[in-house]
Amino acid sequence: MKKLFGVFLLTLLVVGCIGGPETSTEEKKLVVYAYDSLEYWLKEVIPEFEKEYNVTVELVLVGGTGELLNRLILEKDNPKADVVVGIDSTYLAKAINADILEPYKPKNADVIPEWIIESFDPSFHLTPFDYGYIAINYRKDEVSEPPQSLEDLTKPEWKGKLVIEDPRTSSPGMAFLLWTIAVYGDDWLDYWARLRDNNVQIVKSWSAAWNAFSQGEFPLVLSYSTSPAATVYYENNTNVGAIAFKEGNYLQIEGAGIVKGAKHPELAKAFIEFLISEEAQSKLPTTQWMYPVNKNVQLPPVYEYAVKVEKPVTLDPKLIAENYKKWLDQWVAVVVEGKSPDEVREG
Repeated sequence: MKKLFGVFLLTLLVVGCIGGPETSTEEKKLVVYAYDSLEYWLKEVIPEFEKEYNVTVELVLVGGTGELLNRLILEKDNPKADVVVGIDSTYLAKAINADILEPYKPKNADVIPEWIIESFDPSFHLTPFDYGYIAINYRKDEVSEPPQSLEDLTKPEWKGKLVIEDPRTSSPGMAFLLWTIAVYGDDWLDYWARLRDNNVQIVKSWSAAWNAFSQGEFPLVLSYSTSPAATVYYENNTNVGAIAFKEGNYLQIEGAGIVKGAKHPELAKAFIEFLISEEAQSKLPTTQWMYPVNKNVQLPPVYEYAVKVEKPVTLDPKLIAENYKKWLDQWVAVVVEGKSPDEVREG
């Protein structure tokens, strides 16, 4: 046994002298966790990273953002991933509080405008890689004068004509809920009671809402400010418009970070830097339909169809983390169970 061990040790030393530990197959595999719809962008750019760094990237797609974060928390004591991509401002504080991320400021972080960093995570537990705005979209063949504010959506002319996503199961649905809280403050439940009484339609996912909207079931849908550009790009369809609301539109920023306890931290750092490089960012607009954070990347011409948002609306990530469950419970009580706002607040 000792002789065999000696041979094994000598082999390791020889391999180490030739190419070092990074030459083994295990050392050259980076495990990346992301939510499902990031697949399109990441599968476009990952081959370039693999070629540049002579590494294999294992992309693991984990449902939505909430599921992604929960999996990382469950694996905290025995992390399987090196990098996580796709935790947005809604879940930022929860991710930091869970102590699952290793802070790292990329060497090329200066390509990101300061306002994005300050709006997201100056501590660089997560590095922003894209941003976008929630917006009400409308069908131009059915709507000549679209609503111009959140309050307009409660007016009689839009009764039963708006379809939105459930905040319990949808990222844009949750962003819309946070948008109303940011705008209405303590009176947000009263707003939702008015929206409920105006027969707002709520479905489980963005795809369900968009399909119903596309098929003409509803003239208004909750989506993104860039959705009109996407419809032109994929369908040559100019029938969809989006609205920059008077009070502003809710800003979503998404980030990527190194998982605490990552087996390959140096490769993970390189991957984060690659994601915000011009090479990777240039492929983001027409795969993710969000805005690239790299200020040197030019938007494709089709983005002329996206609505320009002048007033970003945000909420402090810490405030979201502290109230997330309470707000959802209150939303369910008013919108799903039909209780009065006063009854919910007193309860």
